[in-house]
Amino acid sequence: MLSSAASLTLVYRLPNIKIRLFRHGIHSLFFSHLLNPIKSKCSLFNSHSFKFSSILLGTFLFAGCSSLGGGSVEKRAAKLSKGIQTAYSTPSSTANRVSPLIVQHAQNQGVDPLLVAAVIRQESTYRSQATSPAGAVGLMQVIPRYWQQTCPGDLYNESSNIQCGTYILSKYNQSSGDWKKALAYYNVGPSGYENNRKMRKQGKRYAKQVKQHKKMLKDSL
Repeated sequence: MLSSAASLTLVYRLPNIKIRLFRHGIHSLFFSHLLNPIKSKCSLFNSHSFKFSSILLGTFLFAGCSSLGGGSVEKRAAKLSKGIQTAYSTPSSTANRVSPLIVQHAQNQGVDPLLVAAVIRQESTYRSQATSPAGAVGLMQVIPRYWQQTCPGDLYNESSNIQCGTYILSKYNQSSGDWKKALAYYNVGPSGYENNRKMRKQGKRYAKQVKQHKKMLKDSL
C-alpha cells in the first residue's frame, strides 16, 4: 500500500483512456464519487478493468474516453465534422471549423461531444450569429443576461459560446443527476421545469428532439 505522504503521480492506461491520478491525501471513497459520472459515460470502465482499494486518491485528469473513440483532438474532430456534414447537411467549412471546438470543450467539461453537437443542431442549426426573441445568442443559444458573468467574453464567438453552453449542460447534469433532465433544464430552466407543468412538458419534448439529433449523428459516423 502506498504511503499517504507520497507525491507519486499514477498513470493508468486502458484502451483509448489515460487517467492521471495525483495523490493529495483525499480518501478513495471521495475519488470513487468523482469517478462515477465518467464511468457512466465510458463503457470501458467496469468492475473487472478498473478497481481501487484503500489507496488515497485525489484530483485527476481525464482524456480520450469519447463516443468518437480515442486519438488526438484533431482526429476526433475530423470524424465529428464528417458526421455533422452528413447528418445535418452542414457546410464543410462550418463543420470543420466548429468540430474541434466541440471536441475540446466537451472533453474539458466531461460531456459527450455528440450531445453538444446535437444541441447546436437543435438550437441554431450551426448558425453562429443566430439570435432568438428571448435574447439567446450564438451556436448554443446562450442568454447573456443569465450567463454573461459566468461566461465572460463575446458569446457570439463560436469558441466562447460552445465553452459556455457545454459548461451549462455539465452544470445542469450535475444538479439534476440525469442527462434528459439536464437537457430539459437547458431549454426551460430548472425553475420552469420543476414548477410549471407546461414548461416541464416542453422541456421533455426538447430533450427528445436533441436525442433524435444525436442518434442521427451517431448513425452517420
